[in-house]
Amino acid sequence: MASSRFSYSRWDGTQRGFEPTADDLLEQVTDDLLYHGDVAAALRRLLQNGFEGPDGERLAGIRELLDRLAEQRRAALDQHDLGGIYHDIAQELREDVDTARAALDELRDAARASGDDRRREVVEGSTAAKEMELDLLSPDLAGMVRELQAYDFTSAEAKQRFDELVDQLRTQMVQQMVDQMSGAMSGMTPEDLARMKDMMAELNHMLEQRAAGEEPDFDGFMERYGDFFPEDPKDLDELLEVMAKRMAAMQAVLNSMTPEQRAQLQGLSEQLLEDMDLRWQVDQLSSNLQQLFPDAGWDQRYQFQGTDPLQWGQAAQMLQELGDIDQLDNLLRGTVNPGALADVDLDRVRDLLGDDAARSVDALSQLARTLEDAGYLEHRDGAMELTPRAIRRLAGNALGEVFKRLSKEMGGRHEVEQAGVGHERDVQTKPYEFGDPFNLHIERTVRNAVRRSGGGTPVHLLPEDFEVERTESLVRSSTVLLLDLSLSMPMRGNFLPAKKVAMALYSLITTQFPRDDLSIVGFGKYAREFRVEDLPRVSWDFDYGTNMQHALQIARNLLGRASGNKQIIMITDGEPTAHLLPGGEAFFMYPPIAETRDLTLKEVARCTRDGIRINTFMLDPDRELRHFVEEMTRLNRGRAFFTTPDDLGDYVLVDFLEQRRSLLRRGRSA
Repeated sequence: MASSRFSYSRWDGTQRGFEPTADDLLEQVTDDLLYHGDVAAALRRLLQNGFEGPDGERLAGIRELLDRLAEQRRAALDQHDLGGIYHDIAQELREDVDTARAALDELRDAARASGDDRRREVVEGSTAAKEMELDLLSPDLAGMVRELQAYDFTSAEAKQRFDELVDQLRTQMVQQMVDQMSGAMSGMTPEDLARMKDMMAELNHMLEQRAAGEEPDFDGFMERYGDFFPEDPKDLDELLEVMAKRMAAMQAVLNSMTPEQRAQLQGLSEQLLEDMDLRWQVDQLSSNLQQLFPDAGWDQRYQFQGTDPLQWGQAAQMLQELGDIDQLDNLLRGTVNPGALADVDLDRVRDLLGDDAARSVDALSQLARTLEDAGYLEHRDGAMELTPRAIRRLAGNALGEVFKRLSKEMGGRHEVEQAGVGHERDVQTKPYEFGDPFNLHIERTVRNAVRRSGGGTPVHLLPEDFEVERTESLVRSSTVLLLDLSLSMPMRGNFLPAKKVAMALYSLITTQFPRDDLSIVGFGKYAREFRVEDLPRVSWDFDYGTNMQHALQIARNLLGRASGNKQIIMITDGEPTAHLLPGGEAFFMYPPIAETRDLTLKEVARCTRDGIRINTFMLDPDRELRHFVEEMTRLNRGRAFFTTPDDLGDYVLVDFLEQRRSLLRRGRSA
């Protein structure tokens, strides 16, 4: 047989990681479903908290993702400073001013060295005036540029350097507007700038056409100006949405500046951008987009507290990223069901938080769909409900949890030492004897014949070759589980363990003893029967009262219609404090009165006369409950167990199995 081969490669972002199965998800929400009984609420909590897979790999929940977004936002704001958008050019301008000062010093030195007093006097006067102009230059960038444009440089080198810096500033500011329009253009030429003005004018016209109810020529527009838009939008709406997002990020840069920084930038823009038609088209488009996309974050602002200066391009990119963080944050905070995450851009999540976060969001968005596809979830009357298959799985999870704590000896097995007539197959076989049911085991019978004859065909069978399957004696048992739903159960932490026992017992009976009957009765101030499929939704009563009398009455009526062995299993954490009045209304009193105890014990006596055994499991029993249960046990000859929430399941299931084996032994000996 060929051996299995495996290959390994470095993670490249395309391979799939931990993908939770429907069984994984159902196991995660088992406790939540059993405690609250609300499928939608259980999925919401799983959505918020996330969980770990079977191999320990973490699936981040919404809370964790929000914390990571907050940390990323905080790191950016604590590191950077918007005051340095033109920091490098401002520094170069100051260095150019120093060059101009040095040129003035050289003129003075040359005049002094010439020996010409008149020349020296004229030069010193003129250089002093020019030096004063430099001393009085505005400290802000816009003012410095404006005043240096009017300054009469004595140094050709300083003049050339200043003109180059102004051109560089102008280019950056034009590029700023270009960046608001498109991510495709860089190194703008005069021809590009002219085309861009035409593009914006036509785009504004298209918006006017739409407002008038006309249909703009989007395809023609893209043929002429598609190179401005690398996103390749499919229609006008998509194009406008992309541009609105970019322009809103630029506006956020301005909003996040101090008033002084903002005024300086505006003054610099007005001073350097002589082509005001371009400025007008940008402002017009921005106004139109703000009306179309009012929620794009035009008023967003951030409080930068760092010292690392950002250039304009870096600032725009940073603010767009912060805007994406805020948008994702708002979407996650507003998520109340897994399907809402389908609107999240997974690529953007991957860019912001990494591959693991994108995988988590993808998996979280499919929680309900995964359960539906597995047949665990269905929609009924607009609500999510568990299917019968899911209920069986929940019960199996509860049973598995209990048996994980039990040793093999405690768990026991459903085996029979004696052969009997019945229909429940056993894995054991025996040589056929006269009078045995003829449940022939074909494989072992043929094997016996081949072993006897030495092989060859045809195979001839003799009576001594026959081997038959053993069967169990058929014993039927009917059980009613009485589940205390009084308010004290959740208050003392007993409700979830008790409900898990109910689910585990249901799983044990339906899978191992399918001919047995199980009914479930919950009791608080009143008692009522529950269908097994309703058990996950069963919750405690928000009322005071422990009406054992009513519960025993319903159980006795249910078992009166049953056959075979009859038993009641009662799980409770308090003595009886309520009983039914002749009119059917419940009477509650704490501490309980003698009448409540007496009526409850009368119902115990009726159960005893009907051959119904009552086994009681007491959680955190106080002295009064112990005394009452001891009296009830004397009347009924059942048994009482003093247990805790941690080992309740162990006691109930082991006792049930022991009783089942005892019944089988009695059935065989009869």
